Amino acid sequence: MAKIGFVSLGCPKALVDSEQILSRLKALGYETSPSYEEAELVIVNTCGFINEAVEESLEAIGEALKENGKVVVTGCLGARPEKIRERHPQVLAVTGPGEVERVLEAVQEVLPAPRDPFLDLIPPQVKLTPRHYAYVKLSEGCDHRCSFCIIPKLRGRLRSRDAADVLAEAARLVATGTKELLLVAQDLSAYGVDLGHRESFWGDRLVRAELKDLLTHMAELGAWIRLHYVYPYPHVKDLLPLMAEGKVLPYLDVPLQHASERILRRMRRPGGYHSHLKTLKAWREVVPHLAVRSTFIVGFPGETEEDFQILLDFLEEAELDRVGVFTYSPVEGAEANRLEGHVPEEVKEERKARLLELQARVSLRKNQRFVGKTLEVLVDELPEPGLAVGRTYRDAPGIDGVVYVETDGTVRVGERIPVRIIRADTYDLHGVQV
Repeated sequence: MAKIGFVSLGCPKALVDSEQILSRLKALGYETSPSYEEAELVIVNTCGFINEAVEESLEAIGEALKENGKVVVTGCLGARPEKIRERHPQVLAVTGPGEVERVLEAVQEVLPAPRDPFLDLIPPQVKLTPRHYAYVKLSEGCDHRCSFCIIPKLRGRLRSRDAADVLAEAARLVATGTKELLLVAQDLSAYGVDLGHRESFWGDRLVRAELKDLLTHMAELGAWIRLHYVYPYPHVKDLLPLMAEGKVLPYLDVPLQHASERILRRMRRPGGYHSHLKTLKAWREVVPHLAVRSTFIVGFPGETEEDFQILLDFLEEAELDRVGVFTYSPVEGAEANRLEGHVPEEVKEERKARLLELQARVSLRKNQRFVGKTLEVLVDELPEPGLAVGRTYRDAPGIDGVVYVETDGTVRVGERIPVRIIRADTYDLHGVQV
């Protein structure tokens, strides 16, 4: 049996690509190998968004070549094959993001397919996440032209999936034990725009390729639904009633990036201090318990101390639930590289530390408000008898906080249980199963 090694780097969208490639390989009869030594070939799914990710990808390719020798490269960095072949000319093939067919062709040139996929009635689905949650990609690419980003160059323009296709995947996942569906896209709120929000048949129903209609039907499956990478368009407010009714988790991952209008214009991003606060206020009026996660860039070219203070003031007032922060890193091919006023690295790091210190205070303050309340927790781990580790609606896996729960010892991974919160840390909660 032909064995394939696999290295998956990057964001959840890349993880979905990895699952698709592995599922197709399994349908063709290949097996996956946990080690370089047992593998007859290694696929490296790369990230190429920022310089650190590019270097990590190049190092992973180098390690695979050293340990195995036969390597096929795919993913975002694959959109710049010259970058890869300059460092590693001996790779067998380089394909871009989402190019599943080309990956399969490259593999089969070296290792012919062990069997005919048409002999299998149901091709197996490979998941790289635990059984109880899964990422579902709604679209590929992006139509925005943020000055610091090259995703449109790497992954192309927006290309949405028909609603029926998405719902069929979601239903299949829920039927096989998935309790949480994490919807991802480069710009989730633009879903279906490129399709003219056309309708498609799901069973005997017509469903539009439009986020609210899609979510309304998906909610009937009974799983948690979490939204990632939502731009703050005005029509996002149309999703809030679904959250208020409990059909969709009251959680929005909105990459605001900054709060200074001057810096946001240089980033080619919408909004600013006052408009961000106005938007958050309007959302919270409909869903008071709404959890908002966001990411910010500090040290963007031209960012002054005044601009940075605007960002700090915004975070103090906005009281976001979860915050990620990155120091600006030049990305090869990004227009921001040509902007004047690059900020010294030590200043970037100092600003990042100040922002994280402020947000830690905000996070602790918000967490303490949940002490004494009962929250539904999805169990992710059972590290020892009587102890479970899980997440509330406020927590996406791998990036947000967790809840440590004293249990009666009968709970299982993937179960949703009521938990009374008894203590709050800066990022995590502690509770007792009710």
